Amino acid sequence: MSDQDNTQNPEDAKAAAAPEQDNGAKADSGADAGAEDLQEELTKIREQMFRIAAEAENTRKRAAREIADARKYALSGFARDLLDVADNLARALEAIPAEAREHASDALKGLISGVELTGKALHNTLERHGVRKISPVGEKFNPNMHQAVAHIPSKAPAGEVVEVIQPGYLLGDRTLRAAMVAVSSGQPPEDKAGAEPDGAAPGSTVDTTA
Repeated sequence: MSDQDNTQNPEDAKAAAAPEQDNGAKADSGADAGAEDLQEELTKIREQMFRIAAEAENTRKRAAREIADARKYALSGFARDLLDVADNLARALEAIPAEAREHASDALKGLISGVELTGKALHNTLERHGVRKISPVGEKFNPNMHQAVAHIPSKAPAGEVVEVIQPGYLLGDRTLRAAMVAVSSGQPPEDKAGAEPDGAAPGSTVDTTA
């Protein structure tokens, strides 16, 4: 075999090596693309996990809040029924004239004292369970907490509660029973009996013959 046959042409060597280099470059490019796809997929999975965790936390907080509200307001019906008892005790005491109290026998005084103590104990029990009495005299009328049963002329500003006919109660921050109130309609019209006739000069109607 001749030396020419054993000696490879440099150009032929480059041509033979070129496909191998192309294959290596393609392999590296494919690996990079696969890594990018994997990183993108991991990012999506991480975001989904964060959303699921946030939704689970919101669900837990909402459930805890609903349970707390259920416990807090579960006795609203029972408490509302007890208000009738408190009202009846108050009416019984109001029905006793002051003179009768002063001249009452020891037995009657004991009965009155017992009714008063019962009323106080009932209100204390209600307060321990979050039921608060409201008596809004001097406050602005609030339809969420007050029930207007009368509008009366008053020196108080219009729309202000001037009298409580029946006290109201709150359970927590909710109205258990609206207070029955009388609301000011503003000051009454001025007495015009001594007013000067229209067009008359001031003092012209005063009787000076005496």
